[in-house]
Amino acid sequence: MNDGGRTSRFSAGVELTALLVAAARAIETRHPDGIVGDPYAEAFVKAAETPVPLPVSIEEVAEGDADPVWGRGGQYFALRTRVFDDFLLDAAHRQGIRQVVQLGAGLDTRALRLDWPAGTVVYEVDRCDLFAFKQDVLDAMGARPAVRHHHVVADLESDWTEPLRAAGFDPLRPTAWVIEGVIPYLSAPVERSLITTVSALSAPGSAIAYEILQGQETEEIRDSSLYADTEQKMGVHLSGLFSEDARPDSARALAGEGWEVSGESVYGFTERYGRGPRPGADDPISHARWVRGHRVHGPDGG
Repeated sequence: MNDGGRTSRFSAGVELTALLVAAARAIETRHPDGIVGDPYAEAFVKAAETPVPLPVSIEEVAEGDADPVWGRGGQYFALRTRVFDDFLLDAAHRQGIRQVVQLGAGLDTRALRLDWPAGTVVYEVDRCDLFAFKQDVLDAMGARPAVRHHHVVADLESDWTEPLRAAGFDPLRPTAWVIEGVIPYLSAPVERSLITTVSALSAPGSAIAYEILQGQETEEIRDSSLYADTEQKMGVHLSGLFSEDARPDSARALAGEGWEVSGESVYGFTERYGRGPRPGADDPISHARWVRGHRVHGPDGG
């Protein structure tokens, strides 16, 4: 056992990817050019048992920023974290949204590390075993959120709305939704259901941000050397976890429900923030889009 919390075994699958992203946030937090500050990510990495040790600083990576997984891939995850952080802070401070839902929250700690306005309520939705590990580590650190915060135990492939409502979620209040690092792993029917359900629970004035990987079912993406290198370093082949279904057009579905939606390449955000992955050969990152939307009115125009 490690003094950062209860030791938990992360051996495969989507939960191991949550730890990969936590390691990327830890590296970025220590990086001299880092654009993310997550004081909890390193503790998660150190408290977990993994097939191979994971770095928590770029100095622990032999190739440094040139490493395809912890350099370029890590910068992707770090930039995504920062972009979605800023999306939520804009929703809270500029748009006045006080209800936040993270679907597939993983090991993210936005409820603790972001500057939320008074009255904000943050709901994290994910699986029980991941939350148990996460809370043990945070408890060992004495970490407490400054706002109301709920862990909602649910699987996104089954009914997650009832547990969310039971935790106090109010569909009549505008909500800021984040679906980060989740949709590529869902089947097409589950993605359609997820987006439809989110829209049904969203009052006018709500906002949404999520990630898609266009063409993820193609060999061009699934056979990328970036994923092969991740498998070598971590024992998990990310694209092998992706659904092979042709992807639905979730942005169009939202637009039909009264949302104004836009999607943008990751590289646009790299230019804007001055840090992040640059275009490269054999590049699944070029297929990633971060979609953001705002609900102007309901499907009936009201």
